[in-house]
Amino acid sequence: MDFLSLFAIYVAVVLTCIIIVCRYSGQQQTPFNILIDFLIKVVSPFTPKWLQRLSQWTLHRLFHQRNSMFIYLHILLEGAVYAEFTYEVFGYCREMDTTLTSLSVPYILLAIKSVFFYLCIKRDPGTVTKKKVAGQLHIYSYDRRLFYPEISCPTCQLFKPARSKHCRVCNRCVQRFDHHCVWVNNCIGAQNTRYFLLYLFSVCAMAGDMALLTADMLLHAVLRSGLLRASYIDEYGQQQAAGPLFVVQHLFLTFPRIVFMLGFLVFLFFLLAGYALFHSYLAVVNQTSNEWYKSRGYICQHCHPTSTADHLCNPAPDHSKRYYYNRGLLRNLGEIFFPPQPVRKKDN
Repeated sequence: MDFLSLFAIYVAVVLTCIIIVCRYSGQQQTPFNILIDFLIKVVSPFTPKWLQRLSQWTLHRLFHQRNSMFIYLHILLEGAVYAEFTYEVFGYCREMDTTLTSLSVPYILLAIKSVFFYLCIKRDPGTVTKKKVAGQLHIYSYDRRLFYPEISCPTCQLFKPARSKHCRVCNRCVQRFDHHCVWVNNCIGAQNTRYFLLYLFSVCAMAGDMALLTADMLLHAVLRSGLLRASYIDEYGQQQAAGPLFVVQHLFLTFPRIVFMLGFLVFLFFLLAGYALFHSYLAVVNQTSNEWYKSRGYICQHCHPTSTADHLCNPAPDHSKRYYYNRGLLRNLGEIFFPPQPVRKKDN
């Protein structure tokens, strides 16, 4: 397989990942969504009914029902990257006299990330229960824009505390609901948002550090090979200096797995870095992603197939109350890392 074919496959995989992320990011009217919906309308008349039902069932099962598929995928991708890094990059870096301290950082970050990943999966996000609801109702006041008092959840049969939401995937109401994360198969709420933030930053640090070590290894490989001073004979028999494209092609053909891994790490780093910065901004202003989307009129079309499903999910914009729960930087961060607990009344 030649360089152009490899590169085309690589670009196709990366673009597919970007499209999937945009498609299920929560915002329903992105350019990618419009393009995908158009392609579905064009292709559906020629697609067998059983294949359409199978694809719809698969997507619904993956993204709208609780399952551990993405946890296994997360572990598989992580294992593949670390196996390649340990098998090839680690040895090359040692030959270039990279210190063991620098090479041990990705493994230390992996251990730290695994702790936060486990806590995101196992820690209760703040489920609203009959025993706790009386105390949870008094943690936050109702802004009467996104959250109204005396609203009962028809599924849980409980009054909904301010900032809570019923997750249709987990089938429970969650205090200070942020979103349901398929990668940890759990809701992100009041009691595990801090673990989720630390998990995001640890994954970003892990991907960034491994990308830097890998890029440094490839750079040293190019410098040692003398490619920057090399030349080649083109198809017309003329001598040409080896330019950047020639160097990239050489690396692709000489270290294909390493280059693919580096591209994946760079893509993952920028994707998660943007996501981590977004959630950091929300933490600073004391807002959840659920509140951020609602305040801008976005609703999930899967959970609310019609605009009349929940008139409170699509309020008129009111910028004066957008940051209703903002208490200042320190108090907002303190609320994330030391979430308020429901007050329990003492029995007489």
